[in-house]
Amino acid sequence: MADYEISLSSEQVKGLLTNDEGLKGLIEAVANQVLDAQMTEHLSASSYERSSERKGYRNGYRPRQLYTRVGKLVLRVPQSRDGEFSTELFSRFQRSEQALVLAMMEMVLQGVSTRKVERVTQELCGESFSKSTVSRLCTNLDARVQAWNGRRLDGQTFPFLIVDALVIKVRTDERIVTMSALVASGINNEGYREILGLMLGDSETEATWTSLFCGLKDRGLKGVELVVSDDHKGLKAAAARHFQGAMWQRCQVHLIRNVLGAASNRYRATLAAGMKRIFSSESRAEARERFRQLADELVSKAEKAIETLESGLDDALAVMVLPGKYRRRLATTNMQERLNEEIRRRERVIRIFPNEASAVRLIGAMLAEQHEIWISGKKYFDMEEFFEWKKSQPQAAEAKVRSIK
Repeated sequence: MADYEISLSSEQVKGLLTNDEGLKGLIEAVANQVLDAQMTEHLSASSYERSSERKGYRNGYRPRQLYTRVGKLVLRVPQSRDGEFSTELFSRFQRSEQALVLAMMEMVLQGVSTRKVERVTQELCGESFSKSTVSRLCTNLDARVQAWNGRRLDGQTFPFLIVDALVIKVRTDERIVTMSALVASGINNEGYREILGLMLGDSETEATWTSLFCGLKDRGLKGVELVVSDDHKGLKAAAARHFQGAMWQRCQVHLIRNVLGAASNRYRATLAAGMKRIFSSESRAEARERFRQLADELVSKAEKAIETLESGLDDALAVMVLPGKYRRRLATTNMQERLNEEIRRRERVIRIFPNEASAVRLIGAMLAEQHEIWISGKKYFDMEEFFEWKKSQPQAAEAKVRSIK
């Protein structure tokens, strides 16, 4: 993208320091100048400039509203005579912002909002709104989220699959119920991360995870070699059925939490230090030896914790069969947990979604934006070493790899 020169008047700068509307006015001014610069870039000529490189002509402006956390911005979008000018300023930025506003609008319309939500909605929208307005906006955004969540996954394989869920509250038939938002991410054969899909379920049962995995496979998901998740029984059972032969990596962070939860406060520091040594080992043999030393030290003092660690150790060390460069990032669901934190940041504003559609809309819009950032950013892994390692594995050794049980 080209560099843009932005100019601000002294009044705009003073407004930023002296009144509540200053920041909104400043953002409007900058955004409008960026839009003009993008039109100049599109036409290869500025307004009224005579140039042999000119590719077209301007055709005035049209107003466009953009809802943001600082309020409603009214922007002047330049038009070209051929109608081919477009900008990403709205498409990438507005989805999650608009989804957040729409969820609050729906709460107000249904009469279940708090005074705070109603006030914030009014400030964001800057004017009253009707049910038909909300419905129209929802339809436009829903189509985009559904297109992303239902896109084909053909053309790539996804050797690494990371899955997790988070619990949200949704209003259904005048009741508030808890639901699980199931999210699956993958790392494709070129080493880029992708968010593969989102689904709401009543709970984290084998049936709900089966529905998600079936949907992903129907869309073209293939080539899964490793599934990373927590120790949820329904998830494990569904993964074992739909990704037969794939390795299963139990999230080390979740196992550590489970172990510490089974010990008294007196021994948690020793356990945490011991597990850190175990999971930083260079080989399975070294990790098991370090576990033996920890168990000898604490088995009589924290027996339940040691039993919990021992029962989950092999599954938490599954990633050790891979080349060293892949182990740290695939040993946990931290990548997915960070996505959950971003979802929570927006979900806290809503607290209780007015309906299932608004939950899918808000979470899906945020995930779609993060997906675009991932696939257009840096590679997460260089996959060449992984495929070289895979070629070197004899069939007999592959049969010994611990699969999902």
